[in-house]
Amino acid sequence: MHQFSPCRRPQAKSRTAGQEMAAFLRSRCSSAGRTLMGGLGNNLFGAANSTVETVSRPSHCDPIYQQIRTFIQMRTNLKVVDNSGAKRVMCIQSLRGKKGARLGDTIIGSVKEAQPRGKVKKGDVVYGVVVRAAMKRGRNDGSEIQFDDNAIVLVNNKGELIGTRVFGPVPHELRKKKHLKILALAEHIV
Repeated sequence: MHQFSPCRRPQAKSRTAGQEMAAFLRSRCSSAGRTLMGGLGNNLFGAANSTVETVSRPSHCDPIYQQIRTFIQMRTNLKVVDNSGAKRVMCIQSLRGKKGARLGDTIIGSVKEAQPRGKVKKGDVVYGVVVRAAMKRGRNDGSEIQFDDNAIVLVNNKGELIGTRVFGPVPHELRKKKHLKILALAEHIV
């Protein structure tokens, strides 16, 4: 009797060692990894045999399941990169639109972690400007910018900074959004 397993993928009958490795990498890598590998198909290491190739998509049963990087939306946790006293903020609302916030957009958030003697306390509702986002953003020259984390700088409702320092790299796209004070205080502009 044949048992069905949702995590098993059909295998082609005759494959060379190079084709086996390419199939293994294709099944275990994310879609971004597969695009970086480019045309790793049946012709890896100069193999001339052609077989039917199965296309596998990343699923929950893969051991390497990567998070999809999207807009900053409701309930997204963000790191605070200024000296206002807050450490972590959870997004309540994006002031940009329905999809969410990107680099340079303003959000409303709730302080989840704070330093003991800071300007803001845990539970405060604050405004913040997104200075780093894990979602890719294209530039005019064709390059893309992407950060490892989501980070904000806290501002008041008039747009003035609460803190007096900004830590870490900040993209120059903030200049278009009229956040020149953040760029002036930043350690490094990318």
